[in-house]
Amino acid sequence: MDEVVKIVNDIKAGDIKPIYFLMGEEPYYIDKLSEYIEENVLAEEERGFNQTVLYGRDVSVDDIISTAKRYPMMAERQVVIVKEAQDLSRTIDKIESYVENPMQTTVLVFCYKYKTLDKRKKVTKLLGQKGVVYESKKLYENQVGDWIKRVLAGKKYTIDPKANAMLVEFLGTDLSKINNELEKLQIILPQGTMITAEHIEENIGFSKDYNVFELRKAIGERNQLKAYKIAENFAHNPKEYPLVMTTGLVFGFFVQLLKYHGLKDKSPKNVASALGVNPYFLKEYDLAVKNYPMRKVSQIVGALRDIDVKSKGVGANALPQSDLLKEMLYKIFN
Repeated sequence: MDEVVKIVNDIKAGDIKPIYFLMGEEPYYIDKLSEYIEENVLAEEERGFNQTVLYGRDVSVDDIISTAKRYPMMAERQVVIVKEAQDLSRTIDKIESYVENPMQTTVLVFCYKYKTLDKRKKVTKLLGQKGVVYESKKLYENQVGDWIKRVLAGKKYTIDPKANAMLVEFLGTDLSKINNELEKLQIILPQGTMITAEHIEENIGFSKDYNVFELRKAIGERNQLKAYKIAENFAHNPKEYPLVMTTGLVFGFFVQLLKYHGLKDKSPKNVASALGVNPYFLKEYDLAVKNYPMRKVSQIVGALRDIDVKSKGVGANALPQSDLLKEMLYKIFN
């Protein structure tokens, strides 16, 4: 994120490079940077004649070079944006000749999603010398919560730990999807609001009482009544709570407990770091570790593997989701 801020600040300061090669597994920042260039490098009245958007599936590298070599009309520069440039991966090296001597009156932007150039290649090194090469890396799940807080802080919002964890739990590491949901909340809620689990339930559709997050908590507390009640809700809403996702997240929880049992340093800071969890939730893990000794956790991990296989239709004679959920909880609690 710091690198993105630097690129934007350089453009604001008038330090505009002739080439921006935006690549990597996480498309969110690639889209954000290309949108910023598209909306800010040229004045609105200059864009009609001097801004071109191309798509990798529709053009060749030669077409891109030909467009980039044009001179701007009644403007200081032109902008050429190549979206879905990864579709040109087999021939992308052909831009090398242009990169060696790029037009200083053209801003050429490549949006090369889900892939990266080989950093050892001459063309990659040239791009770094003549322009900007930005690699947008996928965040790990334990980094997404901090990312959410930073994005919201920039918009003058805060979020409580439970709401933050719910977003990560249900949306994973897809930053574009998370940002879309955050933008919905920002339309509804005034600046300065702390976003809570209730806000998420009311406006995004995640139930604060019936979700995998609460199921995991109930299991950790050995609260059988609550766990079976949540499982019953899941069974009635299989599309919203697919069994494969439920078993996967519960399995991940017990793997974390197994790791917790094996830690020599059980200080809160080290546990949070080793398990990749928000320190706010450590009390839940502390209780679960007391409720499930290491031997029991090992048995549960094995049982959950069997449930996971059955949930995918292997050797289960097409058991309904409700039966598999009950079997999972029975094996955890007994």
